[in-house]
Amino acid sequence: MNNIDDEANKVIWSLQNNKRTEAERNVFQPTGKKPMNKNLVYVLSALGITLVLSYVLTFFAKETISFCFLLETYCFNSLENPIAFTFFIFMNLWILILGVGIAYIIGKKIGDHFKV
Repeated sequence: MNNIDDEANKVIWSLQNNKRTEAERNVFQPTGKKPMNKNLVYVLSALGITLVLSYVLTFFAKETISFCFLLETYCFNSLENPIAFTFFIFMNLWILILGVGIAYIIGKKIGDHFKV
């Protein structure tokens, strides 16, 4: 097989040396299917990871902690209600995560507005 293009008089470089068949070349053609949107998977994974992390963090509490949800009438004890305590830690983690994210977005918008 000749590795020189006669019209351009230059060497054609190919790693397979043109050994692939037409079917092998067409393997990577587009299928026409839309790629799956993975945003829902990412959000559910983040929620699941923080929920598991919240549950693990409940084991590090050395003393009994009393906490309340929104009102003074919904108060719980960390030893008597570990599921409620897990949910309490989960909510606090997401308040921190969303606070940092919102502060970043606001800071980015202010920084874009005042170009130095």
